[in-house]
Amino acid sequence: MKLHGSPISTATMRVLAVLHEKDVDFEFVPINMATGEHKSPAFLSLNPFGQLPAFEDGDLKLFESRAITQYILQTYADKGSQLTCSDPKKMAIISVWMEVEAHHFEPVTSALAFELVFKPLFGMVTDPAAVEANEAKLAKVLDVYEERLARSPYLGGDSFTLADLHHIPTLSYLIDTAVKKLFTSRPHVSAWCDDIMARPAWSKVVAMRK
Repeated sequence: MKLHGSPISTATMRVLAVLHEKDVDFEFVPINMATGEHKSPAFLSLNPFGQLPAFEDGDLKLFESRAITQYILQTYADKGSQLTCSDPKKMAIISVWMEVEAHHFEPVTSALAFELVFKPLFGMVTDPAAVEANEAKLAKVLDVYEERLARSPYLGGDSFTLADLHHIPTLSYLIDTAVKKLFTSRPHVSAWCDDIMARPAWSKVVAMRK
């Protein structure tokens, strides 16, 4: 298996976390976005949208991080952390929260990470109005999470699953910004954040960013 990406890309980190959770061997191929390598013909042959990451397993080529994580999960079901369940009703709940992450959590947290982390990193000026607007949106999302996590330790139920894991990359950036208060002020969300970010597999991903 080959994963083409960048260790600072949240989508790449999402796949890296699953690979480490499943404890499978893979080759990481770093892509330099600063030089436009992700727009090169070679990379576009793997991901026609020119976005990270891209993934190869033999003759199979995939892009879109959440599709890749699910492929890894199904292919290596008997290895490492389970991250799913066989009960169809429980799996349906996990799937709901995977959709929530993709459509409610990720858009607003990515916007905040761009303003608070990546703009300063690249010498750009943060837009306070954009931060304020997205903080308000995130607060509403996290109110829903607080209610859910008051009833179960993880979004999908009693165990850590892909529904939780998909949140970690963007969360890991925001927890080091002023937005942290939105997470820590909600006790169940705060406990969940501490739990999922303390996983050994995630520490291996963080080590790759350094």
